[in-house]
Amino acid sequence: MKKLSLIAFAMLCFGYFSYAQDVTVKEIIDNYFENTGGKDTWKSIEGLKMTSKLQQGGMELPLEIVNMKDGRQYTKINVQGNDFFQGVYDGETLWSTNFQSMKPEKAATEDTENHKLNINDFPDPFLDYESKGYTVELMGEESIDGADTYKVKLVKEPITVDGKEIEDVSYYYFEKDAFVPLAVDNEITSGPMAGKVQRITMSDYQEVSGVYFPFSLTQGIKDGPSQPINMESIEVNPEVDESLFKMPESGN
Repeated sequence: MKKLSLIAFAMLCFGYFSYAQDVTVKEIIDNYFENTGGKDTWKSIEGLKMTSKLQQGGMELPLEIVNMKDGRQYTKINVQGNDFFQGVYDGETLWSTNFQSMKPEKAATEDTENHKLNINDFPDPFLDYESKGYTVELMGEESIDGADTYKVKLVKEPITVDGKEIEDVSYYYFEKDAFVPLAVDNEITSGPMAGKVQRITMSDYQEVSGVYFPFSLTQGIKDGPSQPINMESIEVNPEVDESLFKMPESGN
């Protein structure tokens, strides 16, 4: 596994020079894929498996995330020897383990339909975004943790929240030298945190099977507390246990 700093990586790929201020959003996205492995390599990805550990309440919780090209996915968290599955999709049903009852529960129809829209996002929402019907717009420049970035607005297919169709909008911040995302903002649309902005930050890009992925992430509320996630490993096109996607028959 190779590891490069963002600046060193950019210099290796292109040599050190400055891009004009009138860089287009298409150039930003094209450079992003070129710098992280190339579009053909990205398109060859059929599945991803990520392992990490979460720090929660003084405990270290093993975390495993699997995403497949056909939309199947699961997040498995081990708590005191018990596996809890969250956001599992088997191709038809979206379900999760209830942390209180420890039983699987089927997601609401609205949540399932919204999830199906996200299948287009694998392995990256910007890959062939035009053919997906997505639109992108360069919103200017902004500093993220001291780094200069291009702010790019991504608008995907609308989602449904409480029976109403709303825009699905994200803002990505691409580092100006290496053209890799350092952060992404999304407005939370439901639940007690509705209206607040969720921010995910990304750093420590490392190469796995010819593609560069961020190994250090944080997830939380913009300008508020966040949860660090440090990847232990990322596997491209992994062998997976097919039974883990299926909702147990004891579920509702």
